[in-house]
Amino acid sequence: MDEVKQLVIDIKNGNLKPIYFLMGEEPYYIDKISSYIEKNVLAEEEKGFNQMVLYGRDVTIDDIVGNAKRYPMMAERQVVIVKEAQDLSRTIEKLAAYAENPQPSTVLVVNYKYKKIDKRKALYKTLKKIGVVYESKKLYENQVSDWIRRVLAPKGYNISPKAAQMLVEFLGTDLSKINNELEKLQLIIPKGSQITPELIEANIGISKDYNNFELRKAIGERNVVKTHQIINYFADNPKDNPMVVTVALLFNFFAQLLHLHGLNDKTPRAIATSLRINPYFVSEYTNAARNFPMKKVSQIIGILREFDVKSKGVGANAIPQGDLLKELMVRILS
Repeated sequence: MDEVKQLVIDIKNGNLKPIYFLMGEEPYYIDKISSYIEKNVLAEEEKGFNQMVLYGRDVTIDDIVGNAKRYPMMAERQVVIVKEAQDLSRTIEKLAAYAENPQPSTVLVVNYKYKKIDKRKALYKTLKKIGVVYESKKLYENQVSDWIRRVLAPKGYNISPKAAQMLVEFLGTDLSKINNELEKLQLIIPKGSQITPELIEANIGISKDYNNFELRKAIGERNVVKTHQIINYFADNPKDNPMVVTVALLFNFFAQLLHLHGLNDKTPRAIATSLRINPYFVSEYTNAARNFPMKKVSQIIGILREFDVKSKGVGANAIPQGDLLKELMVRILS
């Protein structure tokens, strides 16, 4: 995020590079940087003749180079943006020849999503010398809540830890989807407000009481009644609560508990750092560790592996997923 901010500052100050090669698994920042260049490098009256958007599926490297070598018309520079350039992955190395001697009056932006070029080859080495290579790495699930807070803070909003966790659980690590939902919330709540689980439930449709986050908490507390209330809700709403997602989340949770049991330093700060969790949730993990000794955690991980296979239809084709979940909870809490 800091690297993106610095890139934007440099562009805003007119410190432009001849090539911006934007690559990586997370498309959110690739789109952000490309969009900023598209909107801000040229004045509106210059864009008609001097800004071109190409798509990887429709062009060749020779087409891109041909456009990049054109001279601008009645302007200091031109901008050539190549979207979906990953469709050119088989021939992308041919761009190295242009990168060795780029047109000074052209800003070439290459959006190479979900992939990255070989850093051992000529294209990457040349781009690093004369342009910008930005790699957008996918965030781990435990990093997304912090990302949400950092995105909201400059806009005058904050979010409760539980609300952030609900978004991550429901939307995964897709930053574009999360940002879209956050923008919707910002339209209806005043600046300075906190985004709460209640607001998310009312406006996004995620239940604040019946979700995998609350299920994990109830199991950790060995709260049998609450656990079965949530599982019954899941059984009644299987499309919104697929078993494969629930099993994966519980597997990660018990794997973290196993890790916690093995820690020498069990101070809250050490636990948060080692398990890569928000310090707000440390007490939830320590309580669960007390309720589930290491031997039991190991057994549960084996049970979850068994039910992961069953949730995908192997050896349990005729059993409704709701019934499988209920059986799983009995075995975890027994």
